[in-house]
Amino acid sequence: MSLRTFFRLVTHMQLLPILESGEETLVGGQAVVEGVMMRAPHSYCVAVRKPNGEIVTEEMPLARMSEQYKIFKYPFFRGLGTLYQALKLGGRALKFSATASLDDPALNQGKEPAKEVPAWAVAAPILFSLAFYIFAYKYVPLFLATRLKTLYPVLGGRIAFNLVDGVIRLAILLALLYVLSRLKDIRRVFEYHGAEHKVVFNFESGQPVNVENAQKFTTFHPRCGTSFLFVVFFLAIPFYMLIPFDGFAAKMAVRVVLIPVIAGVAYELIRYAAKRRGSFLATLAAPGLWMQRITTKPPADDQTAVAIRALEGAMSLEQSQGGQLVIA
Repeated sequence: MSLRTFFRLVTHMQLLPILESGEETLVGGQAVVEGVMMRAPHSYCVAVRKPNGEIVTEEMPLARMSEQYKIFKYPFFRGLGTLYQALKLGGRALKFSATASLDDPALNQGKEPAKEVPAWAVAAPILFSLAFYIFAYKYVPLFLATRLKTLYPVLGGRIAFNLVDGVIRLAILLALLYVLSRLKDIRRVFEYHGAEHKVVFNFESGQPVNVENAQKFTTFHPRCGTSFLFVVFFLAIPFYMLIPFDGFAAKMAVRVVLIPVIAGVAYELIRYAAKRRGSFLATLAAPGLWMQRITTKPPADDQTAVAIRALEGAMSLEQSQGGQLVIA
């Protein structure tokens, strides 16, 4: 596996929480390498445009976590189950899309077609991404806030300290997203992300799903993982204010332990806000929509066509299993 391929996989793993809609009862999806993955309640399909222009797909039935394990039917736990499944599916879709995008005769120059990306080549970026997440969004903000406290004693209070910590964390996220959005490969991912949102909006509107109709819709969707990640970062501030520890190591340990707790609560808030667009919680999630100005870009017609193909594959498989597609 080349260094460029590893970098692309690592970057995509970092972006999975941002690109994935993470809702098991609605049609949703995720951008992958040169393609889109779409999910229905009991099926999923990933469509990828190969370098030669051909669209290839992978489809399979999908059991909902709440049907496999009863605990995931309940608030908070359903969020953890859904997010786990979303990330697992995202990794599988990314593996398929990476393999398809590598199958480029111009790059292979007469060599054998690219083999499937091995499991270890996906596992390594996952581990690296997890370590990077903890370092960049847990350790670095806490370290900088602690240093600032020594310079400005006014930050010694728990509220002021964690507000500064939260601002630093959001600044790191925005800076990283902006830098990544300037890279050609990642910009194309964000274009496919925009295509996924447009097609989902088209489907939810009840209008015939086609490129012309889909292109009329916005790329900003309230169930986007970008909104979810913003709520996670925002909720971390009041959660951390409740930590009764003063030592750096203890604060750091609790921040890591609270990751699934905050994620579960954030999922419930996003779920509520998506169903009640005019509520206070919907207003709270609004900055996540603003952030989508970075994480989604207007797609070309051929990219939108790929997203439609993914949706059609998921819909066809869902209907063949007797499932009903839910329109929000």
